[in-house]
Amino acid sequence: MKHLIFKTLLASGLVMGLGQIAKAQTDTVKTDSVKRENTMHHKNMNVSLSFGGDKKDEKDSSADYKPHFLGGLTFNRIDLGFSRLVDNGSSNLSSANDFLAYRGGKTSTFSFDIAQFGYRFTPSFKIYVAGGFDWTLIRLRKNITIQKAMPTLAYEDQPVEFSKNRFSSSYVHIPLNFEFRTKENHNGNRFFVVVGPEIGFLLNGKVKQISKERGKEKFYDDYHFQGFRYGGALRLGYAGIGIFTKYYFSDMFNTSAQAGLKNFSFGVTLGIN
Repeated sequence: MKHLIFKTLLASGLVMGLGQIAKAQTDTVKTDSVKRENTMHHKNMNVSLSFGGDKKDEKDSSADYKPHFLGGLTFNRIDLGFSRLVDNGSSNLSSANDFLAYRGGKTSTFSFDIAQFGYRFTPSFKIYVAGGFDWTLIRLRKNITIQKAMPTLAYEDQPVEFSKNRFSSSYVHIPLNFEFRTKENHNGNRFFVVVGPEIGFLLNGKVKQISKERGKEKFYDDYHFQGFRYGGALRLGYAGIGIFTKYYFSDMFNTSAQAGLKNFSFGVTLGIN
């Protein structure tokens, strides 16, 4: 997880650096600038490389406001929070899923978007599709190992005490967001509401264990996580920071014994717009 956060911060730095280089190059090119500007206005397109939002479209518009397309690379909607397993509508796990008993304070979610493309209809409303990555990290309570390449989701009891026993999944996610925002206040900030459906495609599953007897061990498999999942998300924020909640309507696993076991998450979101 530490390596993941480091790589994420490094990626954001590269994105910001590329944005500064692009701006410097634009400022030095004068020939045919008026012609290019008129062409861009004619096409009504806003393509950007940004950190934390739609920087080129921050000001409220007057009566001559023109709807336009927008999009490009971004590092946005960084969600960090907690995950919960919902077993057929209950927060308590059934006997069939009791082996997945987890530590709530250490069962987490982390996700972010790296690209988006959409259309702003008014200064207060836009629709866009985005793309990014999503991790769910379940900290298991029991000293078990989830088994690889089995016909069902199976486990094996272990004769050691794990200081960490983490069962996780990673997905590429594609949300379709509907964003509503207020006018800027006297501080130049806004309130945001972002809501919409989301789909995801499994990258892999992972078991990471740490014990005195065995040290650090990692195992990779799909572990019967759903290859395709779908759900929805809601974000409420102000000035680029807020809260989020996500619920996946598809089951977490593709096994019949885990039918009805779903994933719910909530937490803090950064770069909400």
